[in-house]
Amino acid sequence: MTAIVILNWNGLHMLQRFLPSVLAFSPQAEVVVADNGSTDASMQWLEREHPSVRRIMLGENLGFAEGYNRALQQVDADMYLLLNSDVAVTEGWLTPLLSYMETHPEVAACQPKLRCEWQPERFEYAGACGGFIDALGYPYCRGRLMQSVECDEGQYDEPLSVLWATGAALLVRAQDYWAAGGLDGRFFAHQEEIDLCWRLRSRGRGVVCVPQSVVFHVGGGTLPKDNPRKTFLNFRNNLLLLYKNLPERRLRSVMRWRFWLDALASVQFFLTGQWGSFCAVWRARRAFRHMRPEFEQSRRENLAAAVLSPVPEQSGFSLLWQYYVRRRRRWSDLPQ
Repeated sequence: MTAIVILNWNGLHMLQRFLPSVLAFSPQAEVVVADNGSTDASMQWLEREHPSVRRIMLGENLGFAEGYNRALQQVDADMYLLLNSDVAVTEGWLTPLLSYMETHPEVAACQPKLRCEWQPERFEYAGACGGFIDALGYPYCRGRLMQSVECDEGQYDEPLSVLWATGAALLVRAQDYWAAGGLDGRFFAHQEEIDLCWRLRSRGRGVVCVPQSVVFHVGGGTLPKDNPRKTFLNFRNNLLLLYKNLPERRLRSVMRWRFWLDALASVQFFLTGQWGSFCAVWRARRAFRHMRPEFEQSRRENLAAAVLSPVPEQSGFSLLWQYYVRRRRRWSDLPQ
């Protein structure tokens, strides 16, 4: 059995726009909406308009990661499909994902192709056609490097093993999800799916993008890209992600590089008048130093469980060098 679980937080308008397509085009799955303590009328609307949809009331905003953990503990299914409330699915979207998982038992998780809901000819920033990480820990996607997002011209229509699948539409086996420890609630939101997928890959389980399935994602529904809170979470969680998962021989040198690169990013924010984001970078680094001791046990467990070190999908090059110096803007132009 497959359960599609949508985590909602004050997402009335998103549910009104996109839930009907999920219900219409997902006959193979149960649809569940888990509510993170919303204060809008989203749950009242759901009860009135779609009374057959199961609701899980979490009572408070636990964030993306812990919200899903608490909700999934209450869902009895072989596979979970974590789906953002701002995703429009298409007819037949679920069949390629389920078929791939059925014929590839070595794969723990997969994602569809993500295209932009408001620019449907383009990939969507938050997942595109599957995610990777460069040598210094910067995430990027097949179809999106830094701020450059490609048009979908069928160039990435082959299923491909990736390091991470987007949390906007993530199909994962329940057994693998809990065996790897689930999402890390300490992240609250942002990059927690990368952390989960990295743990799955290091344990030898597969993560794949299946582009035969297509969905359309709005993106930024909770926090826009230039929000200082988003900057804080992305910088802090990226450091936590690296600390948890990098092999010992790489950790020290990568963290040294990241100090100077984060400082450079903060200077760019300062020079462009983004004062909130400038401060957020340094608050993120302070928060990382404060939180790092509580992640030591997680790091030891991850390294002990790893059978792939490093994982093949972590690139050996610097994305910043390829993008800003070599001027490479497409995933297909990167060293493979």
